[in-house]
Amino acid sequence: MALADDCRLIEIKQQYPGFDHFIGSWLYRGDVNLLVDVGPACSAGRFVESLVRMDVDRVDYILLTHIHIDHAGGLAECLEHFPMARVICHNKGVRHLVDPSRLWDGSLEVLRGIAEAYGPPKPVREELFIPHTESPMKELMIIETPGHAPHHLSFSFRRHLFAGEAAGNYYSLGDRDYLRPATPPKFFMEVFLASLDKLSALEDQHICYTHFGEAQSSCRMVRRFRAQVLRWHDMIREEMSGDSNDVLTRCLERLLKEDDDLRAYETMDRDMQEREAFFIINSIKGYIDFLQTGR
Repeated sequence: MALADDCRLIEIKQQYPGFDHFIGSWLYRGDVNLLVDVGPACSAGRFVESLVRMDVDRVDYILLTHIHIDHAGGLAECLEHFPMARVICHNKGVRHLVDPSRLWDGSLEVLRGIAEAYGPPKPVREELFIPHTESPMKELMIIETPGHAPHHLSFSFRRHLFAGEAAGNYYSLGDRDYLRPATPPKFFMEVFLASLDKLSALEDQHICYTHFGEAQSSCRMVRRFRAQVLRWHDMIREEMSGDSNDVLTRCLERLLKEDDDLRAYETMDRDMQEREAFFIINSIKGYIDFLQTGR
């Protein structure tokens, strides 16, 4: 077992309006030091400074849940400061971090100005990666959880489940909490639900979200999230069966009104609401594409 079980969420502060308390990295310290996700390129320097202030002088492994630029964009700079670290990543994602040109182009297409704020990722040398199928960590359970991204991984280590965005985005806002899907196009609902079933089958443990928080019962949270995914499917399908005009707006308004897991939206400041509305609409687009194509 670990010498000391120290698992904490580090906020990776952003300068983009509304993006406070949104992006984080999980630090596990003990007989092995792990980082789970490292944030975008724009904030990599600030993130490394946070680790230095915490007296982190060694990182053994960086675990990437997926290669989206808000999770992996700062990887090159982190590795410059922690050259002893090796990166465990989905084997099919490695090439996009060695040469991130296609990853950057795709990010600009989907995220537009947000991608520009995150900044382009720098290339990383291939020898620094360990494909997820070759992980040397015996205690690390790696679960393939595609859905939010095709090559998404979740990690279970010493009763901590690092779920990336496979189990949604979860925040605590005062005495309320907030849970929403991250289902951008291309969204394959059956694949997404199958991943949730894998997480539900694990032992109950501490669940750690990159966006942005934690909960003590992974089983309870995954069940709750699965119900939300199905609820959104039904609501969005009903709105699509009506007037084809402004379907995105109607879906957004209905979800905010009827989904209790989004109720804390009304307590957010204006910039946070704009951020969340952008990502909710992006997720609605994923559902609409799935419902229109049936796959």
